[in-house]
Amino acid sequence: MVYLSHFTFPTGEQETDFFWGEKRTCYDSFYPFRILSQRNLRMLDFETVTILYGGNGSGKTTALNIIGETLGLQRDTLYNRSSFFETYCKLCDFETRQPVPKQSRIITSDDVFDFMLNLRSLNEGIDRKREDMFEEYLENKYSHFRMRSLEDYEQLKKVVQARSKTQSKYVRANLMDNVREHSNGESAFLYFSEKIQENGLYLLDEPENSLSPQRQQELLRFLEDSARFFGCQFVMATHSPFLLSMRGAKIYDLDEDPVDVKRWTELSNVKAYYEFFKKHEEEFY
Repeated sequence: MVYLSHFTFPTGEQETDFFWGEKRTCYDSFYPFRILSQRNLRMLDFETVTILYGGNGSGKTTALNIIGETLGLQRDTLYNRSSFFETYCKLCDFETRQPVPKQSRIITSDDVFDFMLNLRSLNEGIDRKREDMFEEYLENKYSHFRMRSLEDYEQLKKVVQARSKTQSKYVRANLMDNVREHSNGESAFLYFSEKIQENGLYLLDEPENSLSPQRQQELLRFLEDSARFFGCQFVMATHSPFLLSMRGAKIYDLDEDPVDVKRWTELSNVKAYYEFFKKHEEEFY
């Protein structure tokens, strides 16, 4: 499914006209101006899966943020948004084949990290509450409580429970179980599976962060199935060789000047992996 068909960024000439027209020459940073124009990145044509590849500073994250902001996509965490960001986005343009669904969103590594931290914090709070309930159980089990009014009814129920249940059953009856404790990779994959719904446009910024090679391959299959069977379109910034191998993906190499479309096996990062393992091939037998 293709919702977003293409997106255009301002040219270097347009950026220069803006600065001189507004007499904005006294700033140290004009971000996101002069980032993508330095790569001569003028337009992106999208397929069902489009990948932006490049090293640090290549502008792939900037491009995703600009697209997400211009389209008004949902996002969970803040990002590097300068005072020029809104003005820059107004100079951009895009075309869609179909209306972009409301559940569409941009997902960044910061979103995933925040989710993992919140999950861990929630479990820690439940653990502290559980310790308090162990003490409450002992107090209720051996107390000489007498009900004097209806206001004591809730306390009476706890005393009855304490006297009729074991300590573990008492705690489970009065406290929610821990949210299942996941590894970082499991938590990250859980976040993607919860946020990515059917029929949506999703911008993914380096989704391989926190994922083991096995989990990256699992995410690859999940994204391929979502694109093939569930009406999703993905625009992704990554340098993971596993994700770069996604079937049918159109890959823009932002390390090239001008930006060029390549097959995943032509990318320098993938070639480096190939040459390394080829060099040590005999050690695998």
